[in-house]
Amino acid sequence: MNRFVYSKATSPRDAVRSHGKSTKAKYLAGGQTLLPAIKQLLDAPERLIDLSGAGLEGIDVGRKTITIGAMTRHADVAASEQVREAIPGLADLAAQIGDAQVRNRGTIGGSVANSDPAADYPAALLALSAIVHTNARKILAERFFLGLFKNALKSGELITKIEFQIPTTSAYEKFPNPASRYAIVGVFAANFDQSTRIGVTGAAHSAFRWMEAEDHGRGIKNLSNVGLDQSTFNNDIYASATYRAHLLRVLTLRALGRL
Repeated sequence: MNRFVYSKATSPRDAVRSHGKSTKAKYLAGGQTLLPAIKQLLDAPERLIDLSGAGLEGIDVGRKTITIGAMTRHADVAASEQVREAIPGLADLAAQIGDAQVRNRGTIGGSVANSDPAADYPAALLALSAIVHTNARKILAERFFLGLFKNALKSGELITKIEFQIPTTSAYEKFPNPASRYAIVGVFAANFDQSTRIGVTGAAHSAFRWMEAEDHGRGIKNLSNVGLDQSTFNNDIYASATYRAHLLRVLTLRALGRL
């Protein structure tokens, strides 16, 4: 492990000030991805800014939205009665992330910022028309995930909270990797008054909305003829692109059925 300077932020402003514009500084949230990467010499930041004291935890439910602080742990989202009442599918998703150790350390902001193509939360952000709040601006979920471990954040920009629209019903279906519990394919479906939205993770290089399936409405029984571009689908030792496409159709039907 390389040497680095460690500092603990006392507020979001303090964290951003400590980071500055340095490309060698990193924010430390739950550390479930960053710390193993540092230990394996895959990343070598010169400064780590610990966010655990920055006051970014908490869950706030409004009339139409639920807002979750960036440092709120997966376990807290899963156990929250507020989340379970407002968006049961989101609490169910959080309960399926990794294992108990990961859920008790990992944070929603850290997961979203990492933009892992197999993470669970991105599917929910897209399906629930979420807004990512940072220290500088608001970013629509559909403009946030740009590709494999790529997002719309600028250097030093800090996620402070994530705002989800509350649907009438929601459901998350996932085919997990048996070891890591990452989504080989995960589908989050949400009904709103006039529409259904479907967010997909694990299948491609980045999370995406399956709009063609959305256009077929809530009562669809067969997705075999619904358009699906597999050109960016993942193809690895866990599942081929073709198998992921099959999983996507099966899981989408299950999620829509639960709605």
